[in-house]
Amino acid sequence: MKIGLLSDVHANRPALEAVLEDMPDVDNYVHAGDVIGYGPYPRDVIELFQEYDITSIQGNHDRAALGEFHDNFHEIPKTVALWTSDRLGADEKEYVDSLPLELELYDGRVHVAHGAPEKPNTYTYPEDFSADLLGEESILVLGHTHMQAKSEFDEGIVVNPGSVGLPRDGDWRAAYAILDLDAETVDLHRVEYPKAEVQARLDEYDLPEALIEGLEYGELVFGRAKRSVDDAVE
Repeated sequence: MKIGLLSDVHANRPALEAVLEDMPDVDNYVHAGDVIGYGPYPRDVIELFQEYDITSIQGNHDRAALGEFHDNFHEIPKTVALWTSDRLGADEKEYVDSLPLELELYDGRVHVAHGAPEKPNTYTYPEDFSADLLGEESILVLGHTHMQAKSEFDEGIVVNPGSVGLPRDGDWRAAYAILDLDAETVDLHRVEYPKAEVQARLDEYDLPEALIEGLEYGELVFGRAKRSVDDAVE
């Protein structure tokens, strides 16, 4: 069984479309949170998630669009969350609200969390990957940092497929990964997408300039969040 792993689409429709087109045939799609937030296409992206039956958990930006802001939530994402909320209808909000915080899938072999297991707002950077993060599962899928990485241990694999919609690892291309559940292997992938189209839409909606620059360089200019702290910034 092959599974397409995604995370942090952040309402970036062109990036999601590019990933879905570039991805080889898979049996399922699994997303590690933040369907919306930051990007200018929230309703379109929710529609694509439903059309492709993408299994997703809830990220902190998804909760923010419903009015739930954790401590020290940065002003830039808060501005976009309020903008996003105004553009979502009742059905879209119901969809976002229905997403679980974490998931165990495939008879417990795969665990999906946004920040860290039982700590949804914690940033788990690649250098924080360790076997200690693994529970009974053999594959732990994380998001939140927007940094694509994987680490293999005797106990299993910890992977962040990277951000589809707003990478922060210095590579602007949309990120995803392919999990071969039978072989228990993970391959990381990147694909170009028409980022200028997204930047133009952000400008059209007068959304923060930092997001336009972030798409350009693969890093948000207001910087990296404080490491390994629950309820951290952004």
